[in-house]
Amino acid sequence: MTPYDSIRYYKYFIRSSFLVEDPHTGHVKAYVGGPDFRYFKWDGVTQQKKQVGSTIKPFLYTVAMQNGYSPCNEVENIPRSFDLPGDSIPWTPRSSGPKQYHGKLVTLKWGLAQSENYISAWLMQQFRPSAVTDLMKKMGIRSFIDPVPSIFLGTSDIKLEEMVGAYGTYANKGVYIRPMYVTRIEDKNGNTISRFTPKIEEVLSEEQAFLMLEMLQGVTSSGTGIRIRREPYMLMNQMGGKTGTTQNHSNGWFMGVTPSLIGGVWSGWEDQAIHFETLDEGQGANMALPIFAIFIKKVFADPQFGIMEADEFERPANFRIELDCEKAKKENTRRDNYIRERY
Repeated sequence: MTPYDSIRYYKYFIRSSFLVEDPHTGHVKAYVGGPDFRYFKWDGVTQQKKQVGSTIKPFLYTVAMQNGYSPCNEVENIPRSFDLPGDSIPWTPRSSGPKQYHGKLVTLKWGLAQSENYISAWLMQQFRPSAVTDLMKKMGIRSFIDPVPSIFLGTSDIKLEEMVGAYGTYANKGVYIRPMYVTRIEDKNGNTISRFTPKIEEVLSEEQAFLMLEMLQGVTSSGTGIRIRREPYMLMNQMGGKTGTTQNHSNGWFMGVTPSLIGGVWSGWEDQAIHFETLDEGQGANMALPIFAIFIKKVFADPQFGIMEADEFERPANFRIELDCEKAKKENTRRDNYIRERY
């Protein structure tokens, strides 16, 4: 045995970190920084920054919701190119969704559910990259994000804590609350020495947050996170989510959103050079999603917390946007026909 053998042995271990908060108070309910601290002295929640992959895409879609788009807006699913400074050849992101839908009209809800880069690229052409980074800052992302067109691929390094706090904004009606670990400090006699209050900022309207909840639920009902609805998890409660997979399958992410709890999971390795060889093994739906699913199943099985399973996302008052995209399409067709007949 040599020091090299020891290093190789410890590098081999896949790491995972996990954080769950109450989105309405910011209070942290579960926290796993990594494996046994005796051997892995590194916190994957508040110290570590990793590429977040497609878990960054909801922020781009949120900018769209702020600018009058709805989940049922249709876009042609074709390649989009960007002229980059200093490059003579335009950059064209590769598709990341089902090939049978190439060239067809698809909804924004479908685009996020399938994590299709063609649709994200189209949205990126509608807005400045700085619009996305500015929103992310308001939603608690303190890590540096380079405002470039490729931002939606999630190559930026962000802390898990920041991601969980940001996603909590959607379930908290558009109000961001920074994750809170300590509410007060007491002395040995029970006297309160100090109290703490979380950072709170209203970022989105209630309607915009609800539209994003609808989009995120599409991920778990028919998109990349659908396995959370299947065996062995069979979770049928109201829940949204987003998977994330990074370059070379080095990092897998899953962000889970329920009315009562927001959770984030990162799985990967200390060293980016170590990774799974295939997407089937290295995608976020395989590396990270099961951790969140097992946790939620245990929560619902606990008599003290099982009532959470029936919780539902609250629909805003006077909300009139049609979220059934088939109905919305028929209504738009009838309206267009009426306008043509009249004029």
